Amino acid sequence: MATQLVRRISRLARRVSDLGEAGMTTAEYAVGTVAAVAFAGLLLAVVRSGPVKSALSDIIVGALGSGA
Repeated sequence: MATQLVRRISRLARRVSDLGEAGMTTAEYAVGTVAAVAFAGLLLAVVRSGPVKSALSDIIVGALGSGA
């Protein structure tokens, strides 16, 4: 009887342990997605700024050869 109880407790502990980790990957993906969106927003703000926009425009016009 004691061994059956130990087995049941062991199975229950395993089940609880498996359930505890089930949502971790989802949470990690959510944090990674939020960080990526924040970085994209920051990059967009930098690219849209005047000096960077002008420099990118000069590079593209120079590369295409239609600047002169």
